[in-house]
Order: sequence, then C-alpha cells, then structure tokens
Amino acid sequence: MSASSIIRRAAALLFVAPVSLSLSALAADEPKAATEVAAAPVTLSEVKVEGKAPTTPTALSIDEARARAALVAGGTAVIDADSYKNGRASNLQDALGFAPGVFIQPRFGAEESRISIRGSGIQRTFHGRGLTLLQDGAAVNLADGGFDFQAIEPLATQYIEVYRGANALEYGSTTLGGAINYVSPTGYTAPALSARLEAGSFEYRRAQAALAGHSGNVDGYVSVSALHSDSFRDHAQQDNYRLFSNLGLRLSPAVETRLYFTFVDTESELPGSLTRAETESTPERANPGNISGDQKRDFRLIRVADRTVWTIGDGQTLEGSVFYADKRLFHPIFQVINQDNSDLGLNLRYSIDGTLFGHRNRVVVGTRYVYGETKEFRATNVAGQNGAQTDASDQTARSIALYAENQFFVTPELAVSVGAQGARDRRVRFDNFVPANEADGDFKNSYGGFSPKLGVLWTGLPGTQLFANLSRSYEPPSLSELTGGSASNPLTNGTQRGTTVEIGSRVEHARFALDVALYRAWIKDELLALNDPNGQPLGTINAPKAIHQGLELAGTVKLPYAFTFRSAYLINDFRFDNNAVYGDNRLAGLPVQSLRADLSWNGTWFTAGPNVEWIPNGTWIDHANTFSSDGYTLLGFRVSGAVAGQWNWFVDGRNLTDEKYAATTGVIANAGGRDARQFLPGDGRAVYLGLSWSSGK
Repeated sequence: MSASSIIRRAAALLFVAPVSLSLSALAADEPKAATEVAAAPVTLSEVKVEGKAPTTPTALSIDEARARAALVAGGTAVIDADSYKNGRASNLQDALGFAPGVFIQPRFGAEESRISIRGSGIQRTFHGRGLTLLQDGAAVNLADGGFDFQAIEPLATQYIEVYRGANALEYGSTTLGGAINYVSPTGYTAPALSARLEAGSFEYRRAQAALAGHSGNVDGYVSVSALHSDSFRDHAQQDNYRLFSNLGLRLSPAVETRLYFTFVDTESELPGSLTRAETESTPERANPGNISGDQKRDFRLIRVADRTVWTIGDGQTLEGSVFYADKRLFHPIFQVINQDNSDLGLNLRYSIDGTLFGHRNRVVVGTRYVYGETKEFRATNVAGQNGAQTDASDQTARSIALYAENQFFVTPELAVSVGAQGARDRRVRFDNFVPANEADGDFKNSYGGFSPKLGVLWTGLPGTQLFANLSRSYEPPSLSELTGGSASNPLTNGTQRGTTVEIGSRVEHARFALDVALYRAWIKDELLALNDPNGQPLGTINAPKAIHQGLELAGTVKLPYAFTFRSAYLINDFRFDNNAVYGDNRLAGLPVQSLRADLSWNGTWFTAGPNVEWIPNGTWIDHANTFSSDGYTLLGFRVSGAVAGQWNWFVDGRNLTDEKYAATTGVIANAGGRDARQFLPGDGRAVYLGLSWSSGK
C-alpha cells in the first residue's frame, strides 16, 4: 500500500475513531440505575489540613504544561522525563523516541543525530536546523538557527514540550518543524539528593549526581553528569561533561526570577560513513579517511540565562528572559574548522486569559531578538590538527520577530485562534583571508517573512479534542549553509517558505490515549544540503517546489492483566513537485514509514517487556532515487523496578538479534545506482544496566 493511500485512509478514520472511542467511554461511565440501593452514609472525624504547596511560575508543573498544550489548535505533546528514565537515557532518541511526530536517529549511537519534524532539516545528520530548541523557554539555537545536541542533558529534565510546526508560535518559532522545550527541575520539584549510574556495552559509562532544595523564597537545583563510551564503531569515542543549574528567587508574591547556568565540555570522534556493502559486512569499522584525518567534533559551551515572570493578576502574565552563550568549537573534518561563537538573546511575552463580549478569550503577544558573532579560522587537516591556513572570517547573525495570537471561545467547547508573526533576519560575512587566486567571500544578506495562522479547536466530548489549522512558515539559511562546502557559497534564493494545513485529534481517557495528526505542506525554495559521493559537504541549494505530507500517530493502551502497549508511528511522504531535474521524486534522507512500540507488564516488584523499532523500507541516499538503504527491525527487552521507594534499577537490552543496518544516511544528488560511502551503521547488540537513588523532596 502506498504512502498516499495510507494517508487517505487515515484521513477517513481520523475523526471517526476518537468520537467512537469517547462515546464508548461515556457509556462505560454512566451512573448506576436509580433502583440500586445506596450505601449507608458514614460519618468520619474531622481532618484539618493547612499549608499550600509552593508554586513556581518560572517553571510550570507538568500538569500545568499539559493544560497549556491542550489549548493549542494543533499538534503538541508533553513528555514526562520519568517515562524514559527507566532505561538508558543517553541521547535525544532515548528521550523523544515516543514523542508524536518526531523522527530522530543517532548517527552512530552518539548524541549527534538526525532530528526532523515534518521534514525540517531533512538532510542534516549533524548540527541541527529547522527546529527551535529551547531550555526553559530560552533558545539554545545559535543566532543563525543552528543548534548542538550535546547542549541538552536529558537526565537534568523534568519534562519536554513538543510544539509541532506553527503550533510553536507562542515560542516565537517560525520554522517548519516547530519547537522543543526542555524544562528543568527546580528546588521544589526535584529530590533533595539523587544519584544515577549507567554502564553497558562498548565501554559505556554514565554518572549523574543532583542536589535540590528550597528555603523561604529561594530554591535551587544543580546537576553534574559525565559520560564515556568507546561506541560500537571504531574511532567513535565520546566523552561528555555537563553542569546544569538554576536558582529561583521569589522577589514578591507576584514576581519570581530564575537564574540558569550551563557548562558543557564534549569530545566526539567521528567514524564517518561506509558503503552499504561495508555496513552489511563490517559495520563496526570506520571510514579510513576519518581515521587518517582524526576527524572529530569538540566544543566547550558556557551559557547563562535568566527568566522573570510577573503575575499581574486578572489572568495577566508578563515574562522576560535573556541569555548569553559562549561556545568554542574545534572540528577537524575535510578541513579543520575553528570557531568562537558569542550569542545574546532577549525574549518578552505578555499573555492574558480573560473575557471578550462575555466569552473566554486568550491573547499572547511577544517579541524575540537574537544576535550572534562568529570568528572562524579554517586550515588544512594534518592528522586532525591545524595545517596551513585556508580561510578566516568574521560572521554575524541577527534575528528579530514579533508575534501575536488571539484565541476566542465561541462556545465553551469551540475556540478559534488567529495569529501572525513577522520576522527579519540578517547574515553577514567579512572575509579576512583572500588569496590572490580566490574571490572575495564577503556577503550581507537580509531576509524577511510574515507568517499568519488560523486554527480551530473543539472539545465537545469529555477527554476528546479535534483540531485543524492553516499556517505559514519561514526559515532563512544558517551561516553554515551560506558558507558550506570548501568555500563560501551564498544561496541565490535563500529563504525557505511553506504553507501547511493540519487536522488531528487528541484523546485522553483512563485506559487509553491517542494523538493523531495529518498534515500537508507546500514548500517553496526548500533548503537542501548536499554532499559529494565521498561524504564531503558541497553546500546548500534551494529546491523551487516540494511537498511534505504525512501522518503522526502516537498512542497508549492499558490492557488486561497489568499490560500496557505504547507506540509511535510516522508516515513521511516528502517529494519534489515537478522539479526540472528530479520530477516528483522523493526527497532523500528520511524513511517513508517508521514505528516504535513497546509492551510492558507492570508487576508489584518490577516492570518488564519487549520493544521494537521498525523501518519497513530503506531510505534513498540520492534525490535521483537510484540507491537506498535497506529496511530493518530491531528487537529489545527492558526490565526495571523500584526498591524501598528510593532505589530504582533497570536492565535494557537493545538490538538483541544483532541486526546489521544503516541507522541513517548522507544525501547526494545522484548516486547513479552505485554504492557509495553514505551509510551510517547503527549499534550492534548491546545491554545496559542502571541504578539510581533519590532522597525525599
């Protein structure tokens, strides 16, 4: 069955299934007949409870976050960090593997991954783009839109918010993919003391210790973690050290400020890509060129931020945040890239939840400003060290956006949202190294976009929401896309724009939950990054027209005998639209279908069950659609439990059949039907053990 026919059938069932499920639940919850004998009343002694749990407006509780996400007329999700801490919690796939609509696949078991929502950054297998990544509401992205996966610690997270596409308008995101916000624990929500150890295959070792507490109007949280892994493949050693902390100060009953400090020191060897034949025979080997060039990606990041919330009253809130990030990158690849980055960001957001003409009405108005400077030095790669200088430049990026959204409740069950965002971006490069035989690489490029949104949300049945929206997206190129390849390569068209229509539903009942969305996006001048057949970057092009459409489905069902089934399924149907070279071919980079699922039995002493990751068909490595990877099925099994309420443990088995497969691939224009070194093998059979301890709050 083709992807298009699957989408058509899913559309026909989209609204029927949630309504029928909800009606069944209502029938099950009908009151007992009046003829039944009522139980005799029992008089209990009076119990008096005093005190109020402290609240932190700078870090909403997970229930408050879910309530906010449920008001959005589009695809959203809130992921409880406890849902992934019962197994290895090392990279973003461990944390977001079951998030609806999110495709994420590590390149070689590392934190560098391919992450995409609705085809955002479809060709990127490193240094993400096309999404707004946030830490406690402040952008982790650099000013030009790129972001680093290692800048986040999944263990130092309370929950993760996922706002797909234009549903991330409240965060000032303009991208096709939307926004992912990691929310940190605080001194009120985290245990006073906690520690965690993980160990397993490929010399994997991970440790974390955290301290939290509160006294009077002050609370704080600090997490320190370290990771080492030799990894499944040769020349793929990783060492990461992270510190995440925040300090909350209640300045008055209505004003709270929270200070954040982050330190990351990460070193990652890069094993490179193999041919499909090599992936099937010796997936653990590294690309010989990566070994001889000692290719790796090392950086140090220091980030400070502050978020202040003023609860004005009458449903009004004013929020402001500021951050500064300093990053030092050493990156030997086909040449050695040395970068010093400094980024400063400001955010201001006002919201009011009140009434208009006697009806509930919510208004959000905000602005975002980010400015970054990059000093770059490039040299030839001599065994992983700087050789002769090849380039030097000063680069700046600036982004400013204004956004507003109004949600009017026509009835208590029906809300209409109207929003818009205007953005201006600038990219500047001054070439400080211009040999006589090389053209000047200077450029000053400006971009702008206006992105409206219209949405409808209906909650006419208990536990059931139906939604639909129409929106625009806007993405300027990052500096790395403008200077990709071995020399500066400014794009002629630049800005990627899109129009997206989405329909979907969220269902939440005692024994089942469902999140489903169908979308179709018409993309103009899509930013596509290309490599040569040897895997070296050639730069970025604009595809005049493309279509992204798909199905996002995630669900949980509580079965009899204490079993729980959970799954996340994606259809990614991304194509060129009457392209002069590629016709209506599929865009290379992502598989058409992907499924993750697990079945767990929840006993008194432990929880256990199998899990599966299934990619039924492979991924094209070229836009000409002449050569692809193979599909694969990975089987795992996990056992976890708790002891005495303070100790938790797990045993996490992965790829137990030792499948040889390509986790993800590079992208080239035309492979000509020939095998090429564009395949990144996934991990072989592995087992991980974990033990954690926490005291009371």
